[in-house]
Amino acid sequence: MKRNIPILLLLALISCISGFLLSKGSWLGRIGMGIFYKDYTFLNIWWQAAVVMFILFLLIFIIHSVLQRTLSQAAARISHIIALLVALAGLYLTYHDFRHDISHRLMGERFHIGFYLFWIGWVLIAISFLLRKKVAIEINRKDEADQ
Repeated sequence: MKRNIPILLLLALISCISGFLLSKGSWLGRIGMGIFYKDYTFLNIWWQAAVVMFILFLLIFIIHSVLQRTLSQAAARISHIIALLVALAGLYLTYHDFRHDISHRLMGERFHIGFYLFWIGWVLIAISFLLRKKVAIEINRKDEADQ
């Protein structure tokens, strides 16, 4: 558990920065969001956007953690690599969408960077699990005999 604290603190920091940047969309973009995309108005309040980002990071972290514990080392490594590739593809597709969709382009660069930080956080999670070695669980034979 102690080895998870630094990455979770980094994800919390990225969530706060991302939430702040998402709340700083352009004036025209925020008006459009308020009129046409009412489901996303929570992004206008920095702490709500940060909480949503952190919850998403926690879900991704938990999924990686479960995969790390339940799969063999080779299968876990493959799943983390696949997740890393998905995150990198998401980063590219988000960049492409923000450059070619007029309604997203109007939101402004700070808003865009907030979403890029989400994908970067996912990349960091995948890399952190790729760099970990699978911990072998030792079974004490004496405790088994007692049961």
